[in-house]
Formats: sequence, structure tokens, C-alpha cells
Amino acid sequence: MNPLGSKAVDESLAETTHFVLPNDTNTQGNLFGGRLLEWLDITCAISAHRHCKRVSVTVAVNHVSFDRPIKLGDLVTIRANVSRAFNSSMEVWADVWVEDPVTGMKIKCNSAIYTFVAVDQTGQPTVVPDAVPGNEEQQRRYDGALRRRQLRLILSGKMKPGEATELKALFE
Repeated sequence: MNPLGSKAVDESLAETTHFVLPNDTNTQGNLFGGRLLEWLDITCAISAHRHCKRVSVTVAVNHVSFDRPIKLGDLVTIRANVSRAFNSSMEVWADVWVEDPVTGMKIKCNSAIYTFVAVDQTGQPTVVPDAVPGNEEQQRRYDGALRRRQLRLILSGKMKPGEATELKALFE
């Protein structure tokens, strides 16, 4: 049993909105990918902090999709939640929405998965509460988080493939 108990995934919600300005864009008038990564990192860090009430540092950017260009003048909203917590680490899932400033139409255009580790005052990893999903989408993300974690650890050389209990079924 986790000594810190558990928290609902919804409690970690962080939402930010940005207006894409000329200094945020490339020569094609599209948002720089690096600027979006910056916005994602900050929003995901807020989500991780809300979950554990600790300083949380970025350990990995596990996945980012750039499915649709984001244009000059668009409004960009990022919604992030902790999808699952492990001992000291948290997977944070973010969805990116673009809003047309004239019509108000919102389109999901990107997503990202980050990993954060909570640290104490000396910078050492510290235990975080478990995350409890509250709806079907949160449950799907929670269920897949262990597989994504094991894959990330294998790719970084921190886990042997044979130790990845959740991945064995995929390759048998």
C-alpha cells in the first residue's frame, strides 16, 4: 500500500492557453515545434506538481505527435493529466487543441507523453501518490502506462527485455 495514498487523475489537471504570435513561428507561419515542446513541458510539470505537491523534473519525453500544423494567430490549449504514477515517477499525458480565433472551432491536433520524477529538497527521488483513473479514457491511458514505461526503460538500457512482464505478451 502506498504510504501517500492515492489521488484522482482529475486532481492533476493542468490547462494552459497560448496565442501564437509572430516570434513563435517559422518562415511558413507555423508554430515552431520547439516552442510547442516548451509549452508542453511546462504544462505537464504543473500537472505532475499538482499530483504530488513536489518539485517534479522532466525525465523523458516519451512521445510527441505533430499531427497538424499550428498557424500564426491560432489559440493553443494544452490539457495535461497524470495518467499513472509509479514509485517516484509519473507519466503525464497532454492533448493539444487548436482554436480558430474567429470561429471558435476547436480541433485536437497533437498529443504528448512525458515522464516526471518527484524530488525532495536534496534533489533525490521521493514517493508519489498512486493515480486513480475516473473515466474510460483515463483507464485506457492508465492501463497502457506500464507497457510504455517498460518499453522506455528497455530502450534506455535500464531494464532487460526479459524483465518486461507487460511486453512479453506482445512478442510471444
